[in-house]
Amino acid sequence: MKALVLTGTKKMEIQDVAKPEVKANEVLVNTAYAGICGTDRALYAGLPGSADAVPPIVLGHENSGIVAAIGSDVTNVKVGDRVTVDPNIYCGQCEYCRTDRPELCDNLSAVGVTRDGGLEESFTAPSSVVYPIPDNVSLKAAATTEPISCAVHGMSLLSVKPYQKALVIGDGFMGQLFVQLLQAYGVHQVDFAGIVDEKLAFNKEKFGVTNTYNTTRDSIPADYDVVIEAVGLPQTQEQAVEATKKGAQVLMFGVGKPNQTFSMNTYEVYQKQLKIQGAFINPYAFEDGIALLSSGQLDVESLISHEVSLEQVEDVLNGKVAGVSKAVVKVSD
Repeated sequence: MKALVLTGTKKMEIQDVAKPEVKANEVLVNTAYAGICGTDRALYAGLPGSADAVPPIVLGHENSGIVAAIGSDVTNVKVGDRVTVDPNIYCGQCEYCRTDRPELCDNLSAVGVTRDGGLEESFTAPSSVVYPIPDNVSLKAAATTEPISCAVHGMSLLSVKPYQKALVIGDGFMGQLFVQLLQAYGVHQVDFAGIVDEKLAFNKEKFGVTNTYNTTRDSIPADYDVVIEAVGLPQTQEQAVEATKKGAQVLMFGVGKPNQTFSMNTYEVYQKQLKIQGAFINPYAFEDGIALLSSGQLDVESLISHEVSLEQVEDVLNGKVAGVSKAVVKVSD
């Protein structure tokens, strides 16, 4: 079968590889779509994701497809089911798993990071991370369940109330997801900041954003109860803290480089009684993500800017394809 293999730092090649064998607790999935995200760009460049990816490895941790075979112990899905796959696999035995914080697992493994993922025609995963999808959710949309679930986890770490005013900083795919999620969670006013006027206008018109700010020229008032930073750059992280009112919460969702820092006024953190929260991956949030897609509260297909083939993936990862907001790879029909 055909696979796109990461063979080294910034090196990928199409290879003909053997179809994986299915263990007793595993499911074989024929990949329909695989999403590309910032984590894939980091792994391609030799940086860590949720864990280190050691070449040769097949990336692709945002996946949907059709069940092709199941192991002898599998009962939650059957051959022919349409599914999406949570890439993250927890050990269940470390301190963090045993104290209800599995996302911090000391022995985390992941489909498309530490084991082969969806940038190949078929891949395997433990049945515990394979989720059937409803008929009204397309396979293309289902491939975005993993990033949705990461955002859902971020929301679970906040105390969100209808009276609050929220600001999302970052007009990429995740920022635009958070715009919709905050509204789905009942926040009465959601404002949006980014650098692309067309995206700001689109979210105002389609998703009901109240105010927009272009961060290259507009100042943001210190007026927000909830601020979500979905960029991961020092300047936007500083803007997120500066945009808060007293008692506010800041979700630092954007992923910075491993050695990156940003500055903030520590007296302001004290005086405003700010809560500054990180969010790592997506523990047990797939059911919520699927429900949000099925209910129509999230429209993800309108946010997908590019549909590409396996042969085009490297051009997306190295920046040769311009204007990518969200790309998905059509692996098979």
